Amino acid sequence: MLDKIPNAEEMTALVGQSLYEVWNELCILIDEKYDMERQWNKGGKAWTYEYKYRRGGKTLCALYARENCIGFMIIFGKNERAKFETERDNYSEQVQKIYDEAQTYHDGKWVMFEPTDTSMFHDLMKLLSIKRKPNRK
Repeated sequence: MLDKIPNAEEMTALVGQSLYEVWNELCILIDEKYDMERQWNKGGKAWTYEYKYRRGGKTLCALYARENCIGFMIIFGKNERAKFETERDNYSEQVQKIYDEAQTYHDGKWVMFEPTDTSMFHDLMKLLSIKRKPNRK
C-alpha cells in the first residue's frame, strides 16, 4: 500500500499531460463496466505506481505509471488464454503481437500494454471481458 495516493498534479508531472488523459479515459471505461475495489500500491522496480482493480481477492487488471509512460496489465490463466486463442483474429495485430510476446509464468500469461492513446481501448475492454464479464450495465 502507498502512504500517499498521488493527486492529478503529481500524476501529470510523472507521466505527462497526454498520457494522464489516456490513463483517466481508461479508468473511466473500466469504472463504467466494472464495480471493483481499487487499490494504489508502489510500482515495484519498473514502475512508480500500481493502480489495481480487484474484487473478491481476484485481480481484474492493473494500471502502472512511471516517468513518461503508463502500463496496463492483464494476467491470463490457462482457460483465459484458450479463450483468447480462439478469438485472436478479432483483435488488432498490435494487440496480438503484444500478447504473443508476453511472458508466461506458472500462474498465467502476464500481458503488459503501454498505451500512448485510446486506439487500443476497444480491444483492451474485450480482453477484460475474457477475465470477467462486466458487472455494470
